[in-house]
Amino acid sequence: MKVDVIMPQMGESIQEGTVVRWLKKVGDRVKRDEPILEISTDKVDAEIPSPAAGVLAEIKVAEGKTVEIKTALAAIETEAEAGAAASAGGAPAASASEPAKSAASPARAEKASPAPPPRAEKQADGDSTPQRESSPATPAAPAQRRTEPGTREERLRTRSSPLVRRMAQEHDVDITTLAGTGISGRVTKKDFEAYLQGGGSPAAAPALAPAVAFTPGERTKRETLSVMRRKIAEHMVVSKRTSAHVHSFFEVDYSAVDKIRKEKKDAFLDRHGVKLTYLPFILVAVVDALKAFPSLNASVDGEALIYKKDINLGVAVALDWGLIVPVIKNAEEKNLAGLAKATADLAERARAKKLLPDEVQGGTFTITNPGVFGSMFGTPIINQPQLAILGVGTIEKRVKVVEDAIAIRTMGYLSIGFDHRIIDGAVADQFVSHIKKLLENFDPRLV
Repeated sequence: MKVDVIMPQMGESIQEGTVVRWLKKVGDRVKRDEPILEISTDKVDAEIPSPAAGVLAEIKVAEGKTVEIKTALAAIETEAEAGAAASAGGAPAASASEPAKSAASPARAEKASPAPPPRAEKQADGDSTPQRESSPATPAAPAQRRTEPGTREERLRTRSSPLVRRMAQEHDVDITTLAGTGISGRVTKKDFEAYLQGGGSPAAAPALAPAVAFTPGERTKRETLSVMRRKIAEHMVVSKRTSAHVHSFFEVDYSAVDKIRKEKKDAFLDRHGVKLTYLPFILVAVVDALKAFPSLNASVDGEALIYKKDINLGVAVALDWGLIVPVIKNAEEKNLAGLAKATADLAERARAKKLLPDEVQGGTFTITNPGVFGSMFGTPIINQPQLAILGVGTIEKRVKVVEDAIAIRTMGYLSIGFDHRIIDGAVADQFVSHIKKLLENFDPRLV
């Protein structure tokens, strides 16, 4: 019996998807729920799992091709019926080329393998619509399998291949301490060899802009833009045409926040399982400011301004294949720890291509953090149909004049990009001043 692998609908407005890469080839055996290809849509990139255990019998859509939802992408030749027959009467299982025809009993679904666990998030902290099925065989949206913390062995498996794990064992190296350049941060053989050649020091974090390899005599290289990159380009141009962009900049003294972090970061990690970075403090202040200045949590619909009671914070995540903005829904209902855990979870699942379509939609305000790469400040483009975006610059110790004396303070810049059609400069500046005041006088009882 053959089971089709279907292009799922990754959100209400999504009507097509592009096959980015096949993870399996024809003839390969696959387990139920094992990722077999990657797709890219207007909203999210995702891995598509196999709907059944068996053999990948046919690939119907080639890499790079865009097709409508519910299109059959491939066929899995399943051995489930043969397995059921063998269990009932002792008959041998059919081969991949001769699928079992017995219908004596329904096939028992193979137990889904656990989803890969999330990796620890790295942030700028000074320390570094459900899918609609066309048939029972339609695979569920891959990101619906939530990742949960696993054992150390499971984490190693998700970050490396058997060869790399064997090499690491021979050299007594903990793979989890290395930065990988493979998909979803996997440590490749080349990464491990570079680690050894570097004298055993941890590998540097992979560059977000991959190196370009030129062949001998080649002076230029033409490469087709990815689906995500094309969509980013379209959205940025549309946003610049739509909104009257204006930017303003504020310097913020994070010394109070820095003191709280140093005092509570170990206990916070033990209690909540995530690092206490600067970002959750900023998110708490942003939520409070959006309550005070609701026009920055609104959108425009024709000649009407639509105010939003829910505060859904989009937090930009840089990927080595583009940029994605997962959304923390109802951020006004979360405390600092809740915001920290939500940010870490969404960022990790964004990098692992495990986000639900709903988790990249519905944002009412966006925060982007170029400071993680050392940028002091920037002029970010508004994420439509929102009306403003906050940029977070690098946070570092600087010389500062405090009450006529020179002092060393932990400083950083915030930039606000806003739509001047709706938001006046005075309102935008008052909004950021509100954030600045909260951060410079942060209440330690909120941690």
